[in-house]
Parts: sequence; C-alpha cells; structure tokens
Amino acid sequence: MELGAVLEAVEGRTGPEAVERVLTRYNEENQAIFRFDPADEDKRKKLCEGILNILEKDAETSCQVACLEALRILSRDKKVLVPVTTKRNMQILMRLAKLDAIEDPLERVSEFPVIVEALKCLCNIIFNSAVAQKLSLELNLAAMLCNLLEKCKDQEFVDDIKCFVLRLLFLLSLLHTDIRSQLRQELQGVQVLTQALERSLNVRWTEEYKAAEDHDRPLSLQETDCAIEALKALFNVTLDSWNVHSEKESHQFRYMAAILRHCLLTTGPTEDKTEELHSNAINLLSNVPVSCLDVLVSPSSQEETDIKYNGMNMGAIQILLDFMEKRIDKGSSYREGLTPVLSLLTECCRTHRNIRKFIKAQVLPPLRDVSNRPEVGTTVRNKLVRLMTHVDLGVKQIAAEFLFVLCKERVDSLLKYTGYGNAAGLLAARGLLAGGRGGHWYSDDEDTDTEEYKSAKPNINLITGHLEEPMPNPMDEMTEEQKEYEAMKLVNMFDKLSRDELIKPMGVRPDGTMAPLEEAVCQYQTNKQDSSDSD
Repeated sequence: MELGAVLEAVEGRTGPEAVERVLTRYNEENQAIFRFDPADEDKRKKLCEGILNILEKDAETSCQVACLEALRILSRDKKVLVPVTTKRNMQILMRLAKLDAIEDPLERVSEFPVIVEALKCLCNIIFNSAVAQKLSLELNLAAMLCNLLEKCKDQEFVDDIKCFVLRLLFLLSLLHTDIRSQLRQELQGVQVLTQALERSLNVRWTEEYKAAEDHDRPLSLQETDCAIEALKALFNVTLDSWNVHSEKESHQFRYMAAILRHCLLTTGPTEDKTEELHSNAINLLSNVPVSCLDVLVSPSSQEETDIKYNGMNMGAIQILLDFMEKRIDKGSSYREGLTPVLSLLTECCRTHRNIRKFIKAQVLPPLRDVSNRPEVGTTVRNKLVRLMTHVDLGVKQIAAEFLFVLCKERVDSLLKYTGYGNAAGLLAARGLLAGGRGGHWYSDDEDTDTEEYKSAKPNINLITGHLEEPMPNPMDEMTEEQKEYEAMKLVNMFDKLSRDELIKPMGVRPDGTMAPLEEAVCQYQTNKQDSSDSD
C-alpha cells in the first residue's frame, strides 16, 4: 500500500474507521519488514507523529491497537524516532500501557491488547534510541514497570503483559547503568524479579530452598518466554554480586539458586526453548555467589528416582553436564555458549566437594584403556582435552582450569588424564611446569589407579599421555663421529633460529615459571651457590 495514502488517512482527511482500515492493511503488508526505503524517511516520520496525535485522543480500542501496531513496525527504523522520543510521546505510550495508573488494578480484559502493543512500542523505541533511554530514567519508568508487574500477580490473561514488562526491564537494565542501580538498590529489583520468575515457573515449595519436582508437565510457550525474560533481567541486576555481606542477601541468593535448580529440572514446549531457558538459567547462576550454590544439590528422599551421589540428589548437576557436552558437540560459538557453563561447573567443583566428586566420576573416571591419546575419542574427557588446545584463548583456559580443579589442582593427576603436551599452556600460566599443585585446598582423599593403568604406566609417553610401542633408537646404529656431527648440526640450527629471533630458547625457573634460558640457568646457579654457602 502506498505510504502517501496511509499518511493522508492518518492526518485526518478521513474518518476513524477509515484510519483503522488503512492502518490494518498497512500492518498486514509490512509485518515482516525490518529494512525501509530511505527515500520515504520523511513520510514515515510524519506518519509516526500523526499516529501519536490519534493515540493522544480517546479512540476506539481497535483503532488504538491498529495505530500501535503501525508505530511498532515504524519504530524498527532508528532514523524515524527523533520526533517520537519526546517526553510527551513517551507519556502517551506509558499511559496506554497503564504505567501511569499506580492504584488502578488490571480489570478490563478488553484493554489488554492495547497494553501489550504499547509495551512492544516502548521496547522498540528504548532499544533503538539513546534519548528514550535517558527519558526513561527521568520519567521513572522502571518503578512504574515494577508496579505493573506486581499488578499482574495472581491475575488471569496477563502473560503477554508480564512478558513485555520483563523485556522492558531487561532492556532498561542492559542499556542504562543508572536504571540498573536503581532497580538493585531502590526498587528491590532482585526480589521483584525473582518472585516473577518463581510465578512463571509455577514453583511449589516442599521445604526451605527445595521445590517440588514436576517432570511430567512442561511449561507452556508463554510461561517459558516470561521465565526467560525474567532470567535475562535478573542477570543484569545481579552483575557484580559475588560478595554477599548480609544474612538477608545470602538468603535472597540461596532462594534464587533454589528456583534456578527447579528451572534446570524443568522443560519447555520444545527442545530449543528448553535449551534457551537452561542457557539463561546458567548465565544467572554465574552471578550467584559460589557459597550459595550448595542448594543446587539436596538430600535425596527414598521416593526420588533421580541421579544420586553420597545420598544427594544430583539431578541439576547432571543437567549442567549434559548441557556442557551438548554445547561442545555444537562445535561453534564456544565463547558465548560454552564458557558460562564451564566457569559455573569449575567454581562449583572448587567449593563444593560432593559436586566435584560426582562430576569427576562422570568426566574423569579411573583410567583403564590408555592406548589412545587423551584427545582422541568421544568421551567427555576426550572432548575437554581437545579444547585445551583450542585457538580461542578464553576457551582453552577455562577448559584446562575445569579439568585442573577436578584433579584437585595436582599437576601429576592432571598429566595422567591429559598428557604434558595438552596441559603445558595451563602449567606455564600457573607457574607449575616443574610440578606441584595449585593454591586451593582440597580434601585429602586419594585417587586410586586401576590395575590396567598401573601395568601400563611405565610405558606411557608423558608428553602425549598414551601408551606407545617401544620405538627403535635411530642412534643405535650410528658411530660416535656421526652422533657428534648430528648434535653439532642441531646446535647450529638452533643458534641460527635464535640469532634471527625466530625462536627464543626458554627455561623453567626454580619457581616453575618460564623465563629466557640464560635467566633460568643463572637463577639455578645462584640458588645452588646459596645452598652450598649455607652448608
């Protein structure tokens, strides 16, 4: 439909019924349009102004919905938002979204489509306009959204309203740091959003920090979308919350972690929605102080048939492990998709002994067959060892750190499962090339080697980490003169590479860190001299 005809109808040259009819047709034709013709930019700006003039007056509900749908489509274009992002226009949309009605309950179901469309418009406008983001702080939009969210409690037919309120809170807390601080400190945003998440997931408590598990009933699409938006908003509001200073804060985060455990054990309407739900739950768990993550496991009852370990229900931890393996198998976007769950599992293992022992039994079971290299195969261990040499530094570091923590930060244990070649990067970064262990304390329970591993151990190549057949020594058939010639040839090659600065010979300092060879040798000689002087 011609934009000029739409503009003519909106500017008042026809009646309200014609405006509604024209806009409805325009909306149907442009529903999937996200790129607009630059030549029509001025017409679209005028159309936005005309629509807002109609919305300022009392129009029929169906006409308001048509106007708001058209404004939502137009607001996808950042360039037309200059006339839209004024205080007056923002207040018009806030009024239609019932954000200014502080005391009035949501009673008229017929108005709900108008509220939803007004919230959608605000989402687009705030996302695309820095001016609108500043106006949101000035107009105290976050407080009004929290109030509307409270009105949705125990109300029917408001899932769409709740979903877009939560999306707006997510956008505001993402795009404006002052609003994020306001939500956290003034508006009790953590508590409000946690309760919204709890209602979306239909949590029923059986005891403190333990929810009833209902595996037979997946969430509906609307419930899943609401939960996802609440998780995303909570992630922003809880950034930098590692340090918990009060008992009240500790309770709030443990309560949140218990809801997130329930979220991990819940499924959505489709496999993709379930993965999106779990992904956002894992992101939020990364913000929860590690001391509060013990509620991810709970004492198992006799009736429960879920995965148990040492009398504890490990169902949520198994979900995290399965999610991690699924993300590894995807083979792409490791930094965004894999590192959050690996970081979470690493911190859980570092702090909670039962979780570490359960995960180690899954990821690093006792070695029996060492005929293949650690990175070759389809087990979780093989997949993680392959990541230790990934081109992305962040991915290889967190994968190596996870395995190191499972080995209680003991170098000899890590090398047994990965080989020295795969672990060299981590050991160099941690100053542990000479052996030893990391700085974190772990329980003293010892690993037990299988008989198969013990018998194969003398023939295992420490660099590759697998059993190799004895290879013939090529020097056995050489004369002494030939050996000396080959040795000098190798020395000269290294010397040339070093002089041309193509390589830099390195050594290991007494403290286990890397240093240029001359410096490392000098430190060893100094230490030896000091030792002999003290004798």
